[in-house]
Amino acid sequence: MSDIAAKVEVVYQRLGRAAERVGRRADEVTLVAVTKTYPLETVIEAYQAGLRHFGENRAKEGRDKSVGLAEWLAQSKQGFGQERKLPTWHLIGHLQSRQAEDALEVYQLIHSVDSLKLAQRLNRLAERDNCSPVEVLLQCNVSGEVTKSGFQLERWSTDKAQLAAFLEDVAQIGLLNQIIIRGLMTMAPFSANPEDARSTFQSLAALRDRLQA
Repeated sequence: MSDIAAKVEVVYQRLGRAAERVGRRADEVTLVAVTKTYPLETVIEAYQAGLRHFGENRAKEGRDKSVGLAEWLAQSKQGFGQERKLPTWHLIGHLQSRQAEDALEVYQLIHSVDSLKLAQRLNRLAERDNCSPVEVLLQCNVSGEVTKSGFQLERWSTDKAQLAAFLEDVAQIGLLNQIIIRGLMTMAPFSANPEDARSTFQSLAALRDRLQA
């Protein structure tokens, strides 16, 4: 067993225990391997270890790796059958408007749509190029950190105007023909103590419930 395969097995074990604690099934959770800065050889090894979802934060770097992995799959005799599933590429970094066109070429899920303007640009490009609908997560800055991107929502639960502005933007994004909203995303403040992040994700979960309502 390779070093990566061994680590993947440990992560899946931890994931399964965490899911069980909260009454969920482990197969409801998608494990995304962040491959930014790692070479194609490492991505191939991760694929051989069973990973199928890969995250990059730069459009061009992800494009090069996706092409390389696709070529390796076409030439390789490993993984035929059900397990020979094409990878899903996730854009997990900040996406500038000028990079939107590159992102559409590679990524099946964009995690960092942080404005109505960006969503509209992605929609226009997808319509122009006759692309498949773009699946996105809306990035929400619920912690209020000035270094974080996202819709400003640090006071959403108490500030009616802030919440109303977000709801209006979400409604407008929902009308775009080539955009599919798959969920919300946030970045918690960095801390050595995982408990410090809990309130951030609790706030995001409550915001999701508000949207669903």
